[in-house]
Amino acid sequence: MRPSSLDNLAAFAAVARARSFTRAAAELRVSTSALSHTIKGLEAALGVRLLQRNSRSVSVTAAGERLLQTLQPALSEIDVALEALLRERDVVSGTVRLTATRHAYETVVRPVLPQLLVDHPHAAVEVLIDYQLRDIVADRFDAGIRIGEKLEKDMIALPVGPDLRMAVVASPGYLAQYGTLRTPQDLSAHRCVNYHMMTIGQTYDWEFEQDQRQFDIQVTGPLTFNEPELMLEAALDGLGIAYILQDHANAYLAEGRLIRLFEDWTPPFPGYFLYYSSRRQVPPVLAALISALRGRS
Repeated sequence: MRPSSLDNLAAFAAVARARSFTRAAAELRVSTSALSHTIKGLEAALGVRLLQRNSRSVSVTAAGERLLQTLQPALSEIDVALEALLRERDVVSGTVRLTATRHAYETVVRPVLPQLLVDHPHAAVEVLIDYQLRDIVADRFDAGIRIGEKLEKDMIALPVGPDLRMAVVASPGYLAQYGTLRTPQDLSAHRCVNYHMMTIGQTYDWEFEQDQRQFDIQVTGPLTFNEPELMLEAALDGLGIAYILQDHANAYLAEGRLIRLFEDWTPPFPGYFLYYSSRRQVPPVLAALISALRGRS
């Protein structure tokens, strides 16, 4: 096969997307050295440099960008055509790539995986744990799972989980040292654990509601995290008051290791949605996952 064959072009596209030979090699299930040899052969055959490499990163050259702009839609069309053939055979095969937060994975995706993989032995699921709203089309994800109110408007969104609820929690030791609170406004005088929300690039204001009136509280404190699990741990350690999903806190509330504050101010809200682009046909493996999720929700 010629050095510029479809497999080699697809290998280049994978490296260009991942900006890493290591990650692309894992995606393609080949060795890093074999992938590097493939790209060198492709560049030699074309007579141009497609990728710029150094010891820490990989970037795409101007010539590589021009080639990638043509390749990406072509490869997507080929994927769709192959998926259509599989659909005609009534076989669910291939990999569905998802982006989700850890909580979304644990509560929505993980419970359906055992039966999904039994029902469809030729299917595979790849999950990237992430807290940003990715461009799933550009990053070649099949779908994402996020809280509904944070979705982009041009995506098809399907509810795949129950309502969620936030909880303001503190340890008994913290409250014994710093005193109790009566209303959310009292938080301004306390040490709070901030959440750096990646989707907005800043700390998240805590949201409350009373008598159908919504309001936000901007809190302060010595700790800021972008992982909810670390916020929970800080509260357990008595380092401050945390605002986390109730699911994270339930076991510790039952044990008495955490105390819930302002329960009447944090009503339920719509939970997780699976979203995907309306501009491409739903692959069979994604359709199978959607069916499993909707059957459980």
